[in-house]
Amino acid sequence: MNNKDEEKIPKPFLRWAGGKTWLIKYLGTILKKKKFNNYFEPFLGGGALFLSINPKKDIFLSDLNEDLINAYKAVQRDPKKIVTELKSYKNDESFYYEMRSKDIQDPILRAAKFIYLNKTSFNGIYRVNNEGKYNVPFGFRSNYPIEEDNIFMVSERLQYANIRYGDFYENADAIKEGDLIILDPPYTVSHNENGFIKYNQKLFSLEDQYRLSDFIDHIKDSGAYYILTNAAHEKIIEIFQKDEDIRYDLSRANAIGGKNANRGQIKEFVFTNIKEG
Repeated sequence: MNNKDEEKIPKPFLRWAGGKTWLIKYLGTILKKKKFNNYFEPFLGGGALFLSINPKKDIFLSDLNEDLINAYKAVQRDPKKIVTELKSYKNDESFYYEMRSKDIQDPILRAAKFIYLNKTSFNGIYRVNNEGKYNVPFGFRSNYPIEEDNIFMVSERLQYANIRYGDFYENADAIKEGDLIILDPPYTVSHNENGFIKYNQKLFSLEDQYRLSDFIDHIKDSGAYYILTNAAHEKIIEIFQKDEDIRYDLSRANAIGGKNANRGQIKEFVFTNIKEG
């Protein structure tokens, strides 16, 4: 990364629950200046780590949220049209629900709708009902930040990325020695407690967490490197702690919740097989 890149690091163009912007300050410690080959991020979400790391070789980005992947592809292909559309939308309750109810087929316009709802909804949460319809209420936010320049910078970073909708395990055959795989799955268990997150259990079950542990074994058998983020919970240690790997116990501010939510420090685990030397 050159000085120009350091001065202008794009940030996520979406508000994303569970985003990893807070982890960026720890990346130097975790990555240890090690050189990597290709880059994989199969739980893309807000993409904060991808944008910060700025990989230079082949890039493989994916997620099981089809609307999210469509938005990334649209920003990659036509950021100008995305920005033009976003500028025409209003931060207004009636307009919000009008947009939320629309069934848009055009990929670029559907992406603009997705980004608009994300920026103006309650807490930027992504949630759908049993029919698969987005049902997050209007957020009554005082501003509607389009951040045009940032969208163009993100688009530039995405130009050489392979962006795909699909399950994380679909990357297995492409992983080779020296690659880096960032894993940030939906959390199935709640932080520092014994409970399970009911909604995320539907998105990413406890069985999926065990599949992810097997996937990490495949990564290591391939001679590649992984970084896994997950909730600080005894069950996560049981599933993911590999004797020879490193676990970092980190804290971050809790940014999720309503006005009266307790937004204190919560702990997260980061597991990796990246070591000195």
